[in-house]
Amino acid sequence: MRHSVIPGFGLSLGFTIFYISILIILPLSMIFLNTMSLEGEKIWEIISDPRVVASYKLTIGASCAAALINVVFGVLIAWVLVRYRFPGVRIMDGLVDLPFALPTAIAGIALTTLYAQNGWIGKFLSFKVAFTPLGIIIALTFIGLPFVVRTVQPVLQNLDKELEEASASLGANRFQTFVKVIIPELFPAALTGFTLAFARALGEYGSVVFIAGNMPMKTEITPLLIMTKLEQYDYSGATAIAAVMLLFSFLILLIFNLLQWWTNRKY
Repeated sequence: MRHSVIPGFGLSLGFTIFYISILIILPLSMIFLNTMSLEGEKIWEIISDPRVVASYKLTIGASCAAALINVVFGVLIAWVLVRYRFPGVRIMDGLVDLPFALPTAIAGIALTTLYAQNGWIGKFLSFKVAFTPLGIIIALTFIGLPFVVRTVQPVLQNLDKELEEASASLGANRFQTFVKVIIPELFPAALTGFTLAFARALGEYGSVVFIAGNMPMKTEITPLLIMTKLEQYDYSGATAIAAVMLLFSFLILLIFNLLQWWTNRKY
């Protein structure tokens, strides 16, 4: 093993392992320990209940849809913030981080007020948004947007404009330059942003619970079911459902990390 010229590696590594163990590994392991207190048949009965399965499908599907929307519009917003200078650009840049600072419950109440049938925006729409899966997607899009913008923005800032000029000098039009030059550079960052936004949306509760309507089998998300079981003092049932979502999150993160590793090698 190569030795670093900077001292303190052993101490810093030990502190890192201890810190991660206390904050991440130990709490997550308790989820599985509490779940194992149940019999196998009981665990399967809880996690395969039709109401719970419906919440899995809604939570995962809405999270994926919101993350895909954020990739498209997040890249566009990052492009505008980096490539153009106009009055108010710094204000707009600061507004991107607002979902990070705003309490999620306040965001949920605000979105419900806007998109309810008598809301400022909802009353002009011919279809219902609040208390539907569409409302859930809007809430998850709101909280996930900064992840895409902030991962793509540094890449755009460091992207050499000479590459675009060279592409143009070789006869490529703007669309060809964007597809052949810019997208390959942005793809790994956009994939990272998608992963972060998707993972954030899977566990979101505060901004969704108000606009969802929480109708079983229709607009009930998995985090709400977990909270319901906790309120009923069914800790083992809550941890069983949480363990399923945790395993799914691990699987998704593994897949996207492998995909990111492949794209980094390719590009």
